[in-house]
Amino acid sequence: AKGAAAHGYFEVTHDISHVTRAKFLEHVGKKTDVFVRFSTVAGEKGSADTTREPRGFAVKFYTEEGNWDMVGNNTPIFFFRDPILFPDFSHASKRDPRTNLKDPNMIWDFFSFLPETMHQMTRNFSFLGTPDGYRHMDGSTTHTLEFVDHNGKVTFCKWTFKTDQGIKSLTQEENERIAGTDPDYATRDLFEAIERGEFPTWTVYVQLMSIEEANHFKYDVLDPTKEWLPSEVPLHQVGKLVLSKVVVGILVEHELADLV
Repeated sequence: AKGAAAHGYFEVTHDISHVTRAKFLEHVGKKTDVFVRFSTVAGEKGSADTTREPRGFAVKFYTEEGNWDMVGNNTPIFFFRDPILFPDFSHASKRDPRTNLKDPNMIWDFFSFLPETMHQMTRNFSFLGTPDGYRHMDGSTTHTLEFVDHNGKVTFCKWTFKTDQGIKSLTQEENERIAGTDPDYATRDLFEAIERGEFPTWTVYVQLMSIEEANHFKYDVLDPTKEWLPSEVPLHQVGKLVLSKVVVGILVEHELADLV
């Protein structure tokens, strides 16, 4: 994957200490340094930032209890459930080892044998598949996580980062033109916006579900191919994500960040 990154901070704006004992969420106004990496999926270094595919959205929180990596996407779902399929997905997305060329038959063969990929595919071939840079897209944990309170009670949760810049997407014509004239478009846009002092921000929400509610939900809440609809599992505002500092050393700060 090809990516871009920046430093910033996360600030708690709404109290959720009743569901978690995580210290970086313990009170309103608390700030935690973060490092955020955005990325494409299939492209190698030098490829275009505007290809039609999901975008990675990963946040490293430098908390007083240790680093916490939140690795997600710009969509609340993923292609498949079983993680053992990921190596096959990765190989199908890359170059043909015999010709060293991109071959769309490889990835479409993969998708055609996995009907569960259809949900993400419909999003990928909508306007969400070609975001206008990294500042104009949302982020999500995609996977279901857990909050643990001071008494050890577990609450399932999903995080959502809604862009304050507004959702913007490129048309297919714009996508193709920019890929040929400025393949580093999204990287450049993020860097130059921060340098101008136009710090991109995201309003951060969590969705919460008790174990009892999960046991009676209409589908498996741990299934990443399914979305928790806000109309069924409400969004609770928790904070603000701000990117305010560009990366100075791409190798030391970005390539060695190890978001896992």
